[in-house]
Amino acid sequence: MTTVSSQDLLAILPESLLVLTAILLIVADGLRRGRNWTGVLPVISVIGLVACGAAAIGNWGQGGTVFEGAVFTDGFSSFFATLFAIIGTLTVLFSPHYLKMRSMRLSEYYVVLILAVFGMMVMVKAANLLILFLGLETMSVALYVLAGFQRRDVKSAESGMKYLVMGAFSSGFLLYGIALLYAVVGSVSYADIGEYLSAGYKLGPMLVAGIALLLVGFAFKCAAVPFHFWSPDVYDGAPTTVTAFMSTGPKAAAFVALIRVFGIALEPASPLWATAVTWLAILTMTVGNVIALRQTSVKRMLAYSSIAHAGYLLVGVVAGTDAARVATAYYLAAYALMNLGAFAVIILINRRSDSGYAFDDLRGIGFAHPVLGITMSVFLLSLTGIPPTAGFFGKLYVFSAAVQQGHIALAVIGLLNSAVAAYYYLRVIVLMYMSRPEGDVVVEQPGIYRAALVVSSLIVLLIGMFPEQLLRVIALASP
Repeated sequence: MTTVSSQDLLAILPESLLVLTAILLIVADGLRRGRNWTGVLPVISVIGLVACGAAAIGNWGQGGTVFEGAVFTDGFSSFFATLFAIIGTLTVLFSPHYLKMRSMRLSEYYVVLILAVFGMMVMVKAANLLILFLGLETMSVALYVLAGFQRRDVKSAESGMKYLVMGAFSSGFLLYGIALLYAVVGSVSYADIGEYLSAGYKLGPMLVAGIALLLVGFAFKCAAVPFHFWSPDVYDGAPTTVTAFMSTGPKAAAFVALIRVFGIALEPASPLWATAVTWLAILTMTVGNVIALRQTSVKRMLAYSSIAHAGYLLVGVVAGTDAARVATAYYLAAYALMNLGAFAVIILINRRSDSGYAFDDLRGIGFAHPVLGITMSVFLLSLTGIPPTAGFFGKLYVFSAAVQQGHIALAVIGLLNSAVAAYYYLRVIVLMYMSRPEGDVVVEQPGIYRAALVVSSLIVLLIGMFPEQLLRVIALASP
């Protein structure tokens, strides 16, 4: 008979708090009918996410697995659970004014957002492929709803439907790959798969097909080329707060799962997949940056640049060492803050017009609204990889790890792509400070929104100027 210990329950306390938060949101929504409780729902969401993050930090000292080896309790999962709580909190802080501007319903939005964060946490804590799939589907279903949340908007509805269809295909690939791998190994546990392959595996069609299908499924979720076609349209059509969230948290969850499965469980079989991931990295970096150069919408530019960053992160997966995993985790944390912040700035700027996030909307913003100009510049410089921002050190550590493993050409291609990306990122800064605005630039800046932007930009600078501190934390947590 299986028993649940107090250690098991403590390990899933962060996720339990998220479920409780979702239930409280549903109850509060029912009680607020006819009352002006507009600010209550985001407050409940923030409290729940902060409590979840605190619980994740409290679990940091644990190690190993619980629930009979099905769930990790290591520092790596606690680190990313904390990061996801931060991403969720920032998204909630950026959301109320956007929802009000777009006349979107409040209650369902926050409930579904909390459930998406819950799915992400399950993904990074999963110690077997079935738990991973359950977390992935929980996250994905929530994102399908969020992408199409503006039901009366054609682009949003199309975004949700397109994401649903492509997500179903990618889930099918993953599930089929899991089934084939189980047929070969006889287990879905990461540890059992690693032991089986380390003992010497027989190269057969089922093993090759299983690994290939898993890779295709993860490539879809990470928006790696050529499995990226859903990403720009979904990011462009979804509500911008949802786009900011989707391009950071779920992407990080997908990469952590990829590192767990391919970098650890399937590491003994790396000759079967390393070359494929190398080409995925090259294509993803190059295609994402080249197409981003041609965009006239800041939102679509950030969407394609998100694809390019997935390519840089894949370089860390190819390197495959402990140092590479630490570098990739650092990059994911930095990228989440800088990309989320960049999207948050364009949400504010777009309020003054209906032009659809055009580059011209940014003219003169730097002098008309210094806080927005400075924070946006910090985020864009970090995305470019200019020192002393976090983005510079993220790329430096990832590319250095690749060079140490002999992937010099891959690192050089990454550097060249970073140079290409500098053009479209710096173009925005030039428009903000070296172009005159068309008419008066009036932008509403709620206090809590502006405070969240400033704090995010300061963190990006601090972990860039003092990268050793965060690297030390990640190294201690790394599996």
